[in-house]
Amino acid sequence: YYGDGLNAIIVFAACFLPDSSRTDYNYVMENLFLYVISTLELMVAEDYMIVYLNGATPRRRMPGLGWMKKCYQMIDRRLRKNLKSFIIVHPSWFIRTILAVTRPFISSKFSSKIQYVNTLAELREMIPMEYVHIPDSIVKYDEEKCIKRRMRTSCLSNDPEMTSVEQE
Repeated sequence: YYGDGLNAIIVFAACFLPDSSRTDYNYVMENLFLYVISTLELMVAEDYMIVYLNGATPRRRMPGLGWMKKCYQMIDRRLRKNLKSFIIVHPSWFIRTILAVTRPFISSKFSSKIQYVNTLAELREMIPMEYVHIPDSIVKYDEEKCIKRRMRTSCLSNDPEMTSVEQE
């Protein structure tokens, strides 16, 4: 919780979801969803935000489109209304595509609440991080991603062809 109104920040780390190869995967995911919804209903009296940590998540652990659709449909109006932002950290191509494809089927109000954040540094600019626990695997993923980005940037700036293109 943060701020004067004790608004909730719910952190959801996809890297801890069950592997889709489990024989009881659908059962586990359905019960996980019911647990999350019942917890939200108890925790959320006022405005809240969801931070979805997508980094360090193998494809086999990402929830499917059907599951996400069911989640959206089962969340009652009060919870949808009080959601102020749904922040997706380290969005993958898959997540961006699913959201782009489903956009016509979800309300424009909900769509406007979705924000993509590429790094934990960007997330720090949006929310008070002293109240948010980020798993070590996500921190490591973010550090590795930032190192790769810096290496690409320095390689491009040292490339004579790229430098000449920038000067034109």
